[in-house]
Amino acid sequence: MLNIKRLSLGDAHKLIKAATAQANKIGVNMCFSVCDESGNQIAFERMDGAKVLSVNLSADKAFTAAISKRPTHEYNELCQPGSLVFGIHTSSGGRFSTVGGGYPVSVRGTIVGAIGVSGGAAEEDMVCAEAALKSFLKS
Repeated sequence: MLNIKRLSLGDAHKLIKAATAQANKIGVNMCFSVCDESGNQIAFERMDGAKVLSVNLSADKAFTAAISKRPTHEYNELCQPGSLVFGIHTSSGGRFSTVGGGYPVSVRGTIVGAIGVSGGAAEEDMVCAEAALKSFLKS
C-alpha cells in the first residue's frame, strides 16, 4: 500500500497568496496554478489583466514541474536541437512546458505538488514562483 503525500487546498492557497504578493510587488499581472504530485490541478487564480495565454501556460508549467520533479527552466536549457532531451516538449500531449516559471514543491525530500506562474517574462515568473516556495517552506 502507498502512502501519498500531497499539497492540500489550503497549501495551494498559501502558495498562490505569496506568489500574488510578489507579482504585485513587481507590478505584473499573472496567473498561478498549483497541482498535486501527479500534475492534477488543485487551485488556480488569475489576476485582473493577466494574459489569456497565461491561463493554460501556468497550468502546464505546474504539471511539468510535478511530473518531471524539476523546474521547467532546467528543461529550457536542456531541450535544444542536437541534445538527447530535445523533443521532450512534445510529450504529454504537448503539455510539457520548457518555459521558466514552474517549480516542484518538495517537503522533506518528497515532491508533494508544484506551482506554475505565468504572465510576465520568464524571469519574472520564476521570481514569483520562488517567492511562493520560500514563503511556503517557512510556514
